[in-house]
Amino acid sequence: MTDLSRIAVLVAGKLSDHAAARIVQTFDMIRMETADPEAITPQMAGKVRAIAAFGGINAVFMDALPKLEIVASFGVGYDSVDAAHAGRKGVMVTNTPDVLTEEVADTTLGLLLNTVRELSRAERYLRDGCWVKEGPYRLTPGTLRGRKAGILGMGRIGQAIARRLEAFGLPVAYHNRRRVEGLPYAYHATLMSLAAEVDTLISVVPGGASTAKAVNAEVLNALGPNGVFINIGRGSTVDEAALAKALGDGTIFAAGLDVFADEPNLPKALLDLPNATLLPHVGSASIHTRNAMADLVVDNLVSWFSKGEPVTAVPETVHVKAKV
Repeated sequence: MTDLSRIAVLVAGKLSDHAAARIVQTFDMIRMETADPEAITPQMAGKVRAIAAFGGINAVFMDALPKLEIVASFGVGYDSVDAAHAGRKGVMVTNTPDVLTEEVADTTLGLLLNTVRELSRAERYLRDGCWVKEGPYRLTPGTLRGRKAGILGMGRIGQAIARRLEAFGLPVAYHNRRRVEGLPYAYHATLMSLAAEVDTLISVVPGGASTAKAVNAEVLNALGPNGVFINIGRGSTVDEAALAKALGDGTIFAAGLDVFADEPNLPKALLDLPNATLLPHVGSASIHTRNAMADLVVDNLVSWFSKGEPVTAVPETVHVKAKV
């Protein structure tokens, strides 16, 4: 039986305290502040067999660890891990899907309601004493009633969002790389077709070259002046300058964003817009869900070294076999 306490796991950068506590109890944990290949010592290079990290693992960093077998990434998105390189190198990469699906879907609906009905602005109105001094908050021009929703990215989270939208009485359509069999929602082969058909577009797609600035000026124009855009996926999938312009000149009605291209730095153009509802990337940020994600990070490591297979391999590395 494998003695897991002898296996060196490198925690690169910040990681959940819950995950770190389990790793230190189970493995030989080594910590470093950032995933900097220049900071890898000969001792690390000679013993590290696993990385646990909140993304940010590139090819150079992997190559600096010749005994590396697995990268356990915290989060469902893993675009900041060079999984393609890992797959070619025979290194397993895992992520944390499923356990955050419902939390992110809940946040999405909350963000949508907040964006359309101005709930945070109404609360600020109350707290500032305006209800007493000026009377009731204004009637909101936005509502969910009569809207048609489109989802960009019909994976696990997209489907959970769709179920919630149905419960709110909204018809749902979607665009994906391919049609998802068995779903009752209208499928659009292109994003432009979807945007032209709906007035509420929710983006759930991951980052990467294939989705970079997919939501651009043309898509926003197709969404129209009653359009609402919600992004819960990755900030890189949106042309933020085009979005700020569309919000400012009335090309679309409003936007709700939980993710940004250069977090935590936001363009001033977005910050200054009253019709942009902005959250600091809190989609899955509850203690319950983040602990479940942390457990899956460690469960992947334990399963890899004790059974020779991970729990949740990413597609680019499903072919990778454990070293014997």
